[in-house]
Amino acid sequence: MASEKSQAIIIRLVEFSESSCVVTMFTRDFGKIGALAKGARRPKSPFESALDLLALCRIVFLHKSSDALDLLTEAKLERRFRAATGSLPHLYAGYYVAELINELTHTGDPHPELFDVANQTIHALDAMASPLRTISNFEIKALQLLGHFPSLRSCSSCGVDIEKAKRVPFGQLSGGVLCPGCRVGRTKVIGISSEVLETMITLSETATADVNDVISPRVLGELRGLLNNYIAHLLGKRPRLHKFMSQMATADAAKT
Repeated sequence: MASEKSQAIIIRLVEFSESSCVVTMFTRDFGKIGALAKGARRPKSPFESALDLLALCRIVFLHKSSDALDLLTEAKLERRFRAATGSLPHLYAGYYVAELINELTHTGDPHPELFDVANQTIHALDAMASPLRTISNFEIKALQLLGHFPSLRSCSSCGVDIEKAKRVPFGQLSGGVLCPGCRVGRTKVIGISSEVLETMITLSETATADVNDVISPRVLGELRGLLNNYIAHLLGKRPRLHKFMSQMATADAAKT
């Protein structure tokens, strides 16, 4: 077994025994890994309370070549997810980041850029950034980095450039916008506003965009609905935290 080191974000914790747990981590160098943390549940844990959901850690683990769990031998806490103690919306948003990473990535498939985006997202939520806008930005960048981003400039069916219009057909099954000809006879097609279209394009093309400037209150509700449905179709199921995201969007809309 080879000893490996990496930065890691804790995305799932499951009790394994009275003293141990199984930890799912999204690492910068090795992608998603599952590891057994022996003694993690003891009062005097060898991991010094580093194994909290969404914590950023520096880990050492023994990588097993088979399908068996890796063995976590060391975890040093670099940053704890403190938003969990002060804001329920930010807590749910953080948990959704963990859920989405777990659902969209495969074990042993590294995506260092996605790790950096996830780390920045969790840090922004810790700083009490707008949870819905921060999550929307994360979803868009995650979809783009993993090759699932919808076609927004050209027809997702025939490839012709889409002409500017107030509303554009968007096909959930085809994976993006549709020209008038390809729209005919298709199911699961919705109309999206040009503002939502431009917002998604801007976020996908700008690494450090200020989400409060890019995502206006008028656009946010429609954007959330589109992303919720698109991700649910992509995964073949609705993520558990989508319910809370929808409740947050409804509450946010009531304030504006």
